[in-house]
Amino acid sequence: MLRKPAAINKEDIPTVFHSYLEGAATFDSSCSKMAQVWFLDKGPGFYLKKAPKGNLQKEAAMTSFFASKQLAPKVLAYESLDEDWMLTVRAKGEDCICPMYSSDPQRLCDTTAQLLRMLHEMDFKNCPVPDRTSDYLSTAKNNYLLGAYDTDLFPDNWGYATPEEAWQELETNGKYLKSNTLLHGDYCLPNIILDNWHFSAFIDLDTAGVGDRHVDLFWGMWSLQFNLKTDQYAERFLDVYGRDCINSDTFRTVAAAEVFG
Repeated sequence: MLRKPAAINKEDIPTVFHSYLEGAATFDSSCSKMAQVWFLDKGPGFYLKKAPKGNLQKEAAMTSFFASKQLAPKVLAYESLDEDWMLTVRAKGEDCICPMYSSDPQRLCDTTAQLLRMLHEMDFKNCPVPDRTSDYLSTAKNNYLLGAYDTDLFPDNWGYATPEEAWQELETNGKYLKSNTLLHGDYCLPNIILDNWHFSAFIDLDTAGVGDRHVDLFWGMWSLQFNLKTDQYAERFLDVYGRDCINSDTFRTVAAAEVFG
């Protein structure tokens, strides 16, 4: 994970977090324009995250839900003031783009596929986000109407020549996406923490909830290609996960949603 030394002005931080700052070395660990993250190097280590008001509510709820199943670090505090704040304990280990893991891509592929199948077999009773698919489709529709069309993460746009072509696919087949599986929502290598190849935690759970497994599978394959700079592990990833519950046609529908951001 990125960690650049960075001072924190306590006056800018809610008082509930001040005790965690005392005596801690502080580092900027942000990787998105949507939120600011600091690593507090003290004791077991902590992550303090700040985002616009309301943006961390679902993430705090889903991280707590995952933590109750030993799948995520514990949420120590969530505050929604002028901005949202969340404090979590550091998960032991490093994310999957660490050279220790990325230097053994075949093992990394197999490990992440096995972990995803483990997650998807989990009981989702009392999940705070029981129908992630409705939100997922609504977001895609809103972004389509706003003219959003992502050509950066998906250079070939999965064969869609125009936004209208992608929207037609989603309008026709989006209704077949299910809400029957506990999802990470952004199943990428930086969001999986391993401790010497043993599972430690999932992080960045702001789009987690009960949805369609093909969304996580899509991002798992995409991340292997993007982070490892090769597409040779996609089919292996699906083989190790298990093809018994995979419908390959559904990936095209998921892609149609994802190209709208």
